[in-house]
Amino acid sequence: MNKENTDHISDQELLERFYATRNNQWLGILLQRYTLLLLGVSMKYLKNEEEAKDSVQQIFLKAITELQKYKVTYVKSWLYMIAKNHCLMKLRDKTGRNTREINEEMPVSEPDSKLTDLAEKEEVLDLLESSLGELNEEQKTCVTLFYLQKQSYTQVSDTTGFSLLQVKSFIQNGKRNLKLLVEKKLKKKS
Repeated sequence: MNKENTDHISDQELLERFYATRNNQWLGILLQRYTLLLLGVSMKYLKNEEEAKDSVQQIFLKAITELQKYKVTYVKSWLYMIAKNHCLMKLRDKTGRNTREINEEMPVSEPDSKLTDLAEKEEVLDLLESSLGELNEEQKTCVTLFYLQKQSYTQVSDTTGFSLLQVKSFIQNGKRNLKLLVEKKLKKKS
């Protein structure tokens, strides 16, 4: 199977072929499509090209293992979350074990500000992720398709069968409810 023969196959179809046959070639083609995305995510968090390249390989291995066990519907957002979580774990490990080394690399005036900002952003992202599951099904679906899958209102409408007005309403209300849920959880923690 060469790349030219598979360009026309959608991500969803590649996943379905993999689940039907358990042939890792389908998975390889699919993952190859997202190499640059995963490298970009890894660079964003790790700020080191070699570490980012190593992370992409580790993310691929994790994805292959997880896809053997679980059925994934939205591969792009799922891979993004795997990559983000992998990088955050690497950063967490690094800060836990080598705090002094990291602090020495930071500007003298604000040694902990970058770590604090990163920790706060990570906390909010984790709260957003957990709060998404608390939305009603319509809001959760529309918010996921619109923000995580980067679909347009029309595409969300086509995918879900909701009217454009319903889609806009579910997204607006879901976004507002997510904000309220996250704020409530942040207040409980402080």
